Amino acid sequence: MAIDHLPPSGDVTAPLNFYSPPSDNSPPFNLADLPPDSPTPPRNYGSTPVPTLIHDARPNLASFTLDRDSFQILTSQPPPTSEPSLFTSDTSIKTHYYPEITSLLLSTIPNATHILIFDHTIRLPSPSAPRTPVQRVHIDQTALSAAQRVRKHLPPEEADKILSTGTRYRIINVWRPLNDAPLESFPLAFASSASLRDEEVVPVEHRYTQTGYIGQTAAIAHHPDQKWYYLSAMQNTERILLQCFDSEALKENSEVKGGRVAHSAFEDPRTRPEAEGRRSIEVRALVFGP
Repeated sequence: MAIDHLPPSGDVTAPLNFYSPPSDNSPPFNLADLPPDSPTPPRNYGSTPVPTLIHDARPNLASFTLDRDSFQILTSQPPPTSEPSLFTSDTSIKTHYYPEITSLLLSTIPNATHILIFDHTIRLPSPSAPRTPVQRVHIDQTALSAAQRVRKHLPPEEADKILSTGTRYRIINVWRPLNDAPLESFPLAFASSASLRDEEVVPVEHRYTQTGYIGQTAAIAHHPDQKWYYLSAMQNTERILLQCFDSEALKENSEVKGGRVAHSAFEDPRTRPEAEGRRSIEVRALVFGP
């Protein structure tokens, strides 16, 4: 496909929406499964837009690591299949795309022994779409919810062994655009984990009202020392690995710098009005070993 326009590149300053605590100082929470027409507010906390310098990661792709930054950028991956149903049918995604993600993670993560994919999300630009780009700075999991995921998706004895013996486990989100042309609308910003302090990570209860299940995500308070990046003109042959949790970071004297990556979609002020809306898929996986 001929490309008649390349999206803007280089560093950019754009607003990112950071955590603002509840006015009554109560613990923050999300209501995860409210129907679209519900009058109930989906969360009890707010957000504050902060103009933020976001560096273009493309000139330094090889310098970012999961252990230091909790993100990694991969290029020259297979393009989307020509089968239209692959990224619209959950069954097709699980059948055809999950094996690709499993192979990618096993070949990319040193000493990974087992991959367990537990969900995926398609995001579309239409306001009526079930899921649209999230414009709040967040982390998908906390240490508590990562352990819950292990117990939820593994047999009890296996989960107990992993959680009690110090076996390394991570949650990694594999993110990619689905657009045919290089991505321009609502690119993804992500902060180096090494620049994020623990006190800036705010656990948020993720409540499922229909099942009663309660997990945790994390909202992020702003600090000027945070280092933010994006990948300019990202193509559908590229992937971003977003490490949401790494149990190795909890160990004393660990070389892993936090093990969690804050991220958010953002509106690039240089985006053309006629730019194609962002279509993307993210696949979340538990990664075990050694």
